[in-house]
Amino acid sequence: MRKIITYEVSEIEPYINWLYFYHAWNMDGKPLEEKEHLHLEAEKLLDSWQGKVRTRAVFGLYEANGDGDDLLLNGVRIPMLRQQKAEKPGEPNLCMADFVRPLSSGIKDRAGAFATTVDTVRVEESQNDPYRKMLLQTLSDRLAEGTAERMHEEVRRHYWGYAPDEHLTMQETHLEKYQGIRPAVGYPSLPDTSMNFILSDLLDMKEIGIRLTENGMMIPHASVSGFLFSNPQSHYFDLGKIGEDQLLDYARRRGLPVELMRHFLQSSLLRK
Repeated sequence: MRKIITYEVSEIEPYINWLYFYHAWNMDGKPLEEKEHLHLEAEKLLDSWQGKVRTRAVFGLYEANGDGDDLLLNGVRIPMLRQQKAEKPGEPNLCMADFVRPLSSGIKDRAGAFATTVDTVRVEESQNDPYRKMLLQTLSDRLAEGTAERMHEEVRRHYWGYAPDEHLTMQETHLEKYQGIRPAVGYPSLPDTSMNFILSDLLDMKEIGIRLTENGMMIPHASVSGFLFSNPQSHYFDLGKIGEDQLLDYARRRGLPVELMRHFLQSSLLRK
């Protein structure tokens, strides 16, 4: 199934994780009064967006299997990367493809993909006001992440329905106490932004207003994309630095030139 959902700002505001908002402003360790003032400014801006700005999500739930380091999703083979160093001695080197049943099992599993975004907020109108420009952007980013949180909750409880009896507080939700994960492109386990080209083809991101740059970055900037896994054992992990052997293998599986993949993964490569 594939579904598009549109939300009002008021529906997403409770899902905003303000800790990350403060972090974006380098407010860690700052006086409480400064945080409260910034929060008040953000709430005023949110109030001004009510009924004017909306957020959008698109997600798809598909048959899935893992085949080595490849995720097979809706008939599309999506190469993934594997940790080159396990998190702890004796533990396996993880890959996102590990979180669905292997193709060799002969049993179809399920996984998903998603993207969220915020209606264009005219950041350029604040070019001469750096404070307001940053406030617009950081709050928009939090709305995009909050939309992913709200959408993921609805997927777990209703659309996929693998956790129909889930009842979590917002604090528990932000602490990711739920079953399953939604790893996002650009984060430590999925550093390759060119993955967005695959996701855009799969989900038709442009239908919710997302377009991609030649580097796979999403526009509007306040957008999030990634995958959905329900496996109770699934969890987030840091891929770590990638060696030349894995770069070559990944480029081969992607069917793309090695130097192009080196460009997309440059921040995750081991230095020669």
